[in-house]
Order: sequence, then structure tokens, then C-alpha cells
Amino acid sequence: MDIKIPTVLLDGAVLTLLKNEDLYGYTLTKTIQNCLNVSESTVYPVLRRLAKEGYLTTYDEPYEGRMRRYYHLAESGQNQLAEIRKTWIIFRDVMDTIIGEGAT
Repeated sequence: MDIKIPTVLLDGAVLTLLKNEDLYGYTLTKTIQNCLNVSESTVYPVLRRLAKEGYLTTYDEPYEGRMRRYYHLAESGQNQLAEIRKTWIIFRDVMDTIIGEGAT
């Protein structure tokens, strides 16, 4: 897909993936890359920003002699995700009307 992904939608993707389980950065990045054309250098700054804004918390766990940083969806992140979803529904409906199947 060659459409530039708005920051708020990338935020929504990250927050959604963390809704049901904590993930470490590499797995989270690869999961997003399976769906969207984004680089690691795009995802990691998003994770740092969302953590700085209080939407995510982090913790480190050892794995095979290294530390993995895990990301956890904070309550404020759940609230932000709900807002992003509301905005997405409105945006999606408008775009479906303009360029989707509903357009004539």
C-alpha cells in the first residue's frame, strides 16, 4: 500500500495490538510490518512517544542473555484507543461515501 499512514492510525494500530497482550518491540514491529509498509525506524519512535505520553508502560525481561523491552497498554492508552476508534469510524464512513462503493 502506497498511502502514507497518518500518525494517529499508526498509534491506533500499536495500541490495538497491545490491547490483549504485552509485546516486545521486535514482535510488535514485525506484526505491524505484516500489514503495513512501515520500517523499524518508524515504529520504535512511535513506541517511545506513546510511552512518554503515558499511553504505554514498559518493563524489561531477560531472554537468552539479553533484555527485551515489553510494552503494556496503560489505562490512558485504552482511553486513547477508544477515541482513535471513534475518529476512525467517522473517517472511514466519509471516505467510503467519497471514494468507496457508495460513490457514483
